[in-house]
Amino acid sequence: MLYIGSHVGFNKSNQLVGSVKEALSYGANTFMFYTGAPQNTTRNPIIDELTLEALSIMKENNMDYSKVIVHAPYIMNLCNEEKFSFSVEFLTHELERVNQLGIKYLVLHPGSHVGQGIETGINRIIEGINMAFQNLGNNNQVTILLETMAGKGTEVGTNIQELKKIIEGIKDQSHIGVCLDTCHLNDAGYDLNDFDHYLDEFDQEIGIEKIGCIHINDSKNEKSSHKDRHENIGFGTIGFDTLISIIYNERLKDIPRILETPYVDRLYPPYQEEIEMIRKKEFNKDLINIIKNKANNT
Repeated sequence: MLYIGSHVGFNKSNQLVGSVKEALSYGANTFMFYTGAPQNTTRNPIIDELTLEALSIMKENNMDYSKVIVHAPYIMNLCNEEKFSFSVEFLTHELERVNQLGIKYLVLHPGSHVGQGIETGINRIIEGINMAFQNLGNNNQVTILLETMAGKGTEVGTNIQELKKIIEGIKDQSHIGVCLDTCHLNDAGYDLNDFDHYLDEFDQEIGIEKIGCIHINDSKNEKSSHKDRHENIGFGTIGFDTLISIIYNERLKDIPRILETPYVDRLYPPYQEEIEMIRKKEFNKDLINIIKNKANNT
């Protein structure tokens, strides 16, 4: 079954109920969200009653809660020595929140080594994740998915070998995995026209069973640009046909696909129209104009 959705909102008044309703409005059967703003520390308490109401809505609409994804905030950087203690504490808090929500996966950007060197960065990520898991003890039910990165600046996790080293250092192997991002893979230098070759290498080095989520994004940049700029599906350098072949790759069956494509004119979410294109496997070159016209008529 194809599990396809997008990033959605999560606000303090409606919380997961609002997230589910937004996802349904896009024709999605899964979704991803932040439990608070990704670039600050403000967090509101999780309201269990709203979570239960959301679960009821999902059940009525045949949405599988095990396919829902939370994304960790960008404010954490386990590689940065000056922010290490804060990042471990905040990651622990986020894991607690995701546990309370009963969600299985938390996507995490590994971090940037800020000039300390890749090996030091990798070792700090390992240490930080191990500490966060230890802080939760046996109460943790959440799997951290390390996101594949584009290689912008001093990012860690740009290639399979770096991810492998991090994963090998995690003591709780049952709660660590990977989230692929198509834009990031392209910008990191991988040829997505030969995606099965990438999966072969990943399977050999890490194990394909460790892949828990795929972020589906086109890219504004050429392969190996190391820039990380997402584009709408079919309007970038990766292209619609290549992305469709990745989305429908049978080796990754039942893994949630999440759109993180940009809003049209930074105002209008493209997800309903993009999900429709993906389900039909037909590219609509007028997508952007259709979304603009739809917005102007509402």
